[in-house]
Amino acid sequence: MPDTSSAPHLFADVLARVHAACRALAAEANWPEGIDFSRVVVEPPRDTTHGDMATNAAMVLAKEAKAKPRDLAEQIAERLRADALIAKVDVAGPGFINLTLQPAAWAEALRTVLREGADYGRVRGGSRVNVEYVSANPTGPMHVGHCRGAVFGDALASLLQFAGHDVTREYYINDAGAQVDVLARSAFLRYREALGEDIGAIPDGLYPGDYLKPVGQALAQEHGEALRAMSEAQWLPTVRAKAIAMMMDMIKDDLAALNIRHDVFFSERSLIETGNNKVAETIDFLKAKGDIYEGRLPPPKGAPIEDWEDRVQLLFRATAYGDDVDRPLIKSDGSYTYFASDIAYHKNKFDRGFADMIDVWGADHGGYIKRMQAAVKATTSGKGALDVKIVQLVKLLRNGEPVKMSKRSGDFVTLREVVDEVGQDAVRFMMLYRKNDAVLDFDLAKVMEQSRDNPVFYVQYGHARGHSIFRNARAEMFPNLPEDAGERIAWLAESAVERLSDPVELDLLKRLAIYPRMLEAAAAAHEPHRIAFYLYDLASEFHALWTKGRDLPYLRFIINNDADLTKARLAMVQGVVSVLASGLAILGVHAPDEMR
Repeated sequence: MPDTSSAPHLFADVLARVHAACRALAAEANWPEGIDFSRVVVEPPRDTTHGDMATNAAMVLAKEAKAKPRDLAEQIAERLRADALIAKVDVAGPGFINLTLQPAAWAEALRTVLREGADYGRVRGGSRVNVEYVSANPTGPMHVGHCRGAVFGDALASLLQFAGHDVTREYYINDAGAQVDVLARSAFLRYREALGEDIGAIPDGLYPGDYLKPVGQALAQEHGEALRAMSEAQWLPTVRAKAIAMMMDMIKDDLAALNIRHDVFFSERSLIETGNNKVAETIDFLKAKGDIYEGRLPPPKGAPIEDWEDRVQLLFRATAYGDDVDRPLIKSDGSYTYFASDIAYHKNKFDRGFADMIDVWGADHGGYIKRMQAAVKATTSGKGALDVKIVQLVKLLRNGEPVKMSKRSGDFVTLREVVDEVGQDAVRFMMLYRKNDAVLDFDLAKVMEQSRDNPVFYVQYGHARGHSIFRNARAEMFPNLPEDAGERIAWLAESAVERLSDPVELDLLKRLAIYPRMLEAAAAAHEPHRIAFYLYDLASEFHALWTKGRDLPYLRFIINNDADLTKARLAMVQGVVSVLASGLAILGVHAPDEMR
């Protein structure tokens, strides 16, 4: 058997062998010191007919080696051909190296899956990362548009944790802008209504939803008639605080329905508290660095710029850090721009120890990315990094027909309604079954179907089918097959998995072996949707093998006259079950043992 003890999984093991071959060549040919071998990768080839793995080693090292990529590839290939793990090495195109492994490598990869169990693919020792997601204005219940960012952010945080990072999940409460004053005035109307006053139609510009009635009732119970006798300036802070608190409780309940949690709820208002004005401190900090000046913005070219005013004003030198135009920090009325507060907030993140920051934003904030990345560079002196992930719109459908949403009119579909209708698992999986920056069609009827066309059902059914095979094996051949996962894995660990030699079996083992490499790439790219795609492909291959077994008895999982082969195939099923459960757990989706 190949020795994989030096590496946690097969792709890492082969990468280590490629690195070793390159380093040996470097020493032999006196390459320059300090060559960056981290650019050398081993990954699945785009065309599986080219082999099991491919490496770019010759392409990225040719300059340092002072050799043509094709010539260097031949030298590397020659060394790799001497490796007992590798059956075949081919050089293709300008210098790509394709590798085909010995069949025994895949049996050992399955043993790694069994040995590692729930930790298969897990990495330890990453960096501290702050993931800010949802951050919906606290002006009402969450709708299905918020849902996608919530699920994406939560799954990304789980993926990064699995990849070894110390992750903090954060929610930024926008409780200092004009919209929360509108919320307070809307709640005050409901307060007067709760006291028996006929308020008539809700005026334009206020929130008309019934979700504010409980706020009005709570204010009436706590304050009686007292608030009604006050001026707006007197009652506004009290009503605003109560409304925000109750809206945040509602939002947290909505998130809990999706099993989404945050470690930190950060108040925007806390940045501008009297005696502790972090926005003013941040502006002073940037002034001292020479990153803020007084000047005029040029008139916009093409479409109008939202924050352009033809006056001398305080400007952040954003163009020095990669933005297209310098940005204002104080409005003409003397109040801070949203951008000024956002700069202070991200500086606060860095000051709390987060050099790596990820923000999950809605589709309408794409034009805001450059200025925030510029601000992070400036406030952290280049030591901090901000990655912004945009989640595109969700088109909610029912049997192909659009379901309309309008938050301001009160006529919208809430996140909770969607979860109650189709279930937490369907919502979470389907929100991730498309890349985050692509528009998502979410059909409430389709995600209830029990068919291959419903990805969440198909993947969960793969996990349930594996457990069904265990139950059948227990009834037909192995009454001592443990029901407990840990005990079952231990019982299967000594199986003769090298007997898994049919091409369809090897394809399934190869799919299992890719899992750690896929997770590594998904974490590096901040793309949890890759897990959903992978799980669907794994389930598809598993279901296809089960179907072939119906037509070709020698491929069935349970072979009554061959206990060793049956046990080996049960080990393979366990590998599939373990990886499906692992991936679903990262996505926050249940892995059922049975489906009805």
